[in-house]
Amino acid sequence: MNQMNIASVDLNLLKAFEALHDESSASRAALRLGVTQSAMSAALRRLRELYGDPLFVRTGRGLAPTLKANQLKPVVSEALNKCRQSLAMVAPDTADYQGRSVTLGLSDDFEIAYGRQMIEAVARRAPKLRLIFRQSHSQIVAEALLQRSVDLAISAGGFAERLLSRQVLGEGHYLCLADPASLAPGQQQISLEEFVAREHLLVSSQGFIGITDEGLANLGLSRQVCASTTHFAALPFLLKGSQAVATIPAHAARRIAELTGLQLLPCPLALPRYPIELGWRTSPQTDPLLVKVREAIVESFALTCSPPSGD
Repeated sequence: MNQMNIASVDLNLLKAFEALHDESSASRAALRLGVTQSAMSAALRRLRELYGDPLFVRTGRGLAPTLKANQLKPVVSEALNKCRQSLAMVAPDTADYQGRSVTLGLSDDFEIAYGRQMIEAVARRAPKLRLIFRQSHSQIVAEALLQRSVDLAISAGGFAERLLSRQVLGEGHYLCLADPASLAPGQQQISLEEFVAREHLLVSSQGFIGITDEGLANLGLSRQVCASTTHFAALPFLLKGSQAVATIPAHAARRIAELTGLQLLPCPLALPRYPIELGWRTSPQTDPLLVKVREAIVESFALTCSPPSGD
């Protein structure tokens, strides 16, 4: 590898690298940085020479990062964020967050229920900041934090990793959703017998077994799952016109029912409550911007999320 000295490196290349990795397109990266596409192509050539690696290869869908580019991305972004942080320290009350972003790892039930509130709360604290929601789930979100692919994360069930800090946002439980056309007029409850008799839609990262199956098994019962999906946003389209029922986190169920007209029903099965936690990487030097976003998230959940139980 060529001998490198930072004194001879144009640090603007790091901004180009970050934009190319985020956008997967030289034209979009150029638009993001306000430069010409030819200037971005020249920057990519210089980056390849600097790191001795292609960094990005062309595919049918744009530019795909190489292994080396993926290894460099968290280091480069953290370095740039430190520079942005240093500028905010000069005048923290008048900081311009244009061009900065914070990536939040979460499953789409939280995005559906709290996304709009989080956007508004963040905008009050850090105008012009871009909040990026990155689809995740509880089994992988801690690793995403540790690998620096997200800055903050929300998890159903909490975090156990020693290298992560955590704050309880509230406590979750479950409700059911069904097409009102499949219910008796004015029906507000569903019996356990009817619950078991109906087909079910399962939302699961694995697609086979959910918390409802475990609860039914404890009673010696089982259910028929007609289909499963990995995301909550599809439920209105899958439930409408069917006899199926879906048992999902209450925060998402309420929001989906409010926006789609699906019927909200108490779950006839006793299911355990679970903690909802906000997690982040433990660091001796905390970026004030991340503190602002954390405060905004806590505020958003405080408005509607059930507080943790005292037992």
